[in-house]
Amino acid sequence: MASGVSKSATTTWQGDLATGGGSFNGRSGALTDQAVSWASRAGDSNGKTSPEELLAAAHSSCYAMQFSYVLSNAGNAPQRLEVTADVTFSPKAGGGFEVKSSHLTVKGTVEGMDQTTFTALAEEASRTCPISAAITGNVEITVEATLS
Repeated sequence: MASGVSKSATTTWQGDLATGGGSFNGRSGALTDQAVSWASRAGDSNGKTSPEELLAAAHSSCYAMQFSYVLSNAGNAPQRLEVTADVTFSPKAGGGFEVKSSHLTVKGTVEGMDQTTFTALAEEASRTCPISAAITGNVEITVEATLS
């Protein structure tokens, strides 16, 4: 993987922002004909997705992988991690919109670990997660970690 791996998706959009819509397909075939619209982005999803939901999926899955790696390197591979990313999309000062924050909530089952260590390693995983790194400086990232 020295040269890196490229992933891609293609979106086709028709119409204006407010009343138009589109769909995207990922090159892998895992995501096909996924509908997107402004209405699903700014309000009720009505069975359609949004860039923010996709960012939440990317952040939660990347973080789960990274936290698993960090825990394993600390000598305590997790039995289970459940990670939710809540991505906030809101109006920004001066007009327009922005992705404001991504709040990670992680619940984990890790034998032989106390809550203080789990929380510290959860923060480390947030700092070293590639998706966190990609959005750091533009999006506020917070982590809430609970050991079960």
